[in-house]
Amino acid sequence: MTVRDADLPTPVETQAQIRLAEAVVARNYAPLPVVVTDADGAWVRDIEGRRYLDCLAGYSALNFGHRHPRLIAAAEQQLHRVTLTSRAFHHDRLGPFCRDLAELAGLETVLPMNTGAEAVETAIKLVRRWGYEAKGIEPGRAKIVVAADSFHGRTTTIVGFSSDHEARSGFGPFTPGFVTVPFGDADALSAAVDDETAAVLLEPIQGEAGVIVPPDGYLSAVRALTRQQDVLFVADEIQSGLGRTGTTFAVDHESVRPDVLILGKALGGGLLPVSAVLATRDVMRVIRPGSHGSTFGGNPLAAAVGQAVVALLDTGEYQERARALGEALAAGLHELVGQGLTAVRSRGLWAGVDVEPDLMSGRQLCERLLGRGLLTKDTHGQTVRLAPPLVITRSEIEWMIEQLADALADGREAQHHG
Repeated sequence: MTVRDADLPTPVETQAQIRLAEAVVARNYAPLPVVVTDADGAWVRDIEGRRYLDCLAGYSALNFGHRHPRLIAAAEQQLHRVTLTSRAFHHDRLGPFCRDLAELAGLETVLPMNTGAEAVETAIKLVRRWGYEAKGIEPGRAKIVVAADSFHGRTTTIVGFSSDHEARSGFGPFTPGFVTVPFGDADALSAAVDDETAAVLLEPIQGEAGVIVPPDGYLSAVRALTRQQDVLFVADEIQSGLGRTGTTFAVDHESVRPDVLILGKALGGGLLPVSAVLATRDVMRVIRPGSHGSTFGGNPLAAAVGQAVVALLDTGEYQERARALGEALAAGLHELVGQGLTAVRSRGLWAGVDVEPDLMSGRQLCERLLGRGLLTKDTHGQTVRLAPPLVITRSEIEWMIEQLADALADGREAQHHG
């Protein structure tokens, strides 16, 4: 499925682009040696003309693929009208967007922001103030229970309760008020909640950790416990939400509705950063003029694209694609356990696969897959994440699994001769 046009630029231009980036761009990433120039659907093309199946989808920001025509049309139409007013004034796109998003989520109010990390910070402020004003926690004492190995962003507050040493190192001092418990352990969570607990903040499925799916019944237990203890349940669905796992939200797998829902990434359709915090009206009422804001949050362009994203999800087509194609993905991946993989975890079109440590690292597997026309991303040494756009086809999934199998086989062959 890869193609090469001999008239397109040579590898020399790739190296020049990489050298330029390394000279002037901060080294906060270690990207694979590929320079993308254009994209469509589930595919991208590099500066040399090679095509790659995008199996990362911008960490789920591209759930609907690159340049989805309905999202492009919504953005183009809005670009010719108005793009920014600031929230100092009303505009005609904000109300309809927030109404449709709230209806999709089964909640009542929306606080629009831009990036996922901003939305998490917004949720933290929201639940702390709710803890003081509604629950009566003593000022300055509110606690939020979080899960080990979570990923909610990279602000100083958020990395302060991260389990990732690299994310934390050198960035303290950190904000107090967070209690960490093991993910998926309802008993540990119950033991950590007390009268000063304002909220429990969780990813329903942990993405950065390697697509860690909790035990069946865990989310229901969290919901029951938080209701019993008068604690807010905050679900961070920035990566897991908006169709990725085969349902609109990952909490839907257990028919759970949180008090606060955090969205981002795919909400912007891969076109621009759009995020939001949704909550019940009773919770959101603690946010008043002057207590929180964002110059670009809820801008007309973002609202137009976000509303178009909601319209795509209203049909249920993408959720069903993720569910059905996810079954094919899981089946193919499980066949590779013992053939270079030690474990597979998946839900919908989202999977984490662990590579045999004596075979190669996750990064090395990603490099081998790059050579075979797949864009993937490693995490935590031995794990590779797979999150293709929901527009991927069954034949493309089968081809992806074939390339993964061949890359692992190449690694075993090299190991044998080594």
